[in-house]
Amino acid sequence: MKRPWRLTTAVCLAACLAAPAGAETIQPVVQQGLSNAAGKSFTAATVDFAPGERAAPHRHGQAFVFAYVLAGAVRSQLEGQSARVYRAGDSWSEPPGSHHLLTENASATEPARLLAIFVADTGAALKTDDR
Repeated sequence: MKRPWRLTTAVCLAACLAAPAGAETIQPVVQQGLSNAAGKSFTAATVDFAPGERAAPHRHGQAFVFAYVLAGAVRSQLEGQSARVYRAGDSWSEPPGSHHLLTENASATEPARLLAIFVADTGAALKTDDR
């Protein structure tokens, strides 16, 4: 069976997860429509931070986000919460509409990597940086 949405998905992932120069590196791993939730998709991406690197404050629209630290240590803060450092093996979730004020590598000498999983409306932007 042909799946024309795959090309559209690849283009959307590149555009939806694009990061400005000098920011974190986001590499989409998989995106799949959810057969039991019409109009929703599951997307997984790895996010790499060089030592001392941080992401711009951002939102993930109405996506539910789950993050799992694969390596290193990541400092994260959602609006209304205190900043917290998550180490390899730690995880956190972000409810739809959350404002992510801080995401950064907590180390000035070691890289950090996390796996970000999104459940979102199909075709929706997965990350929008603050202006």
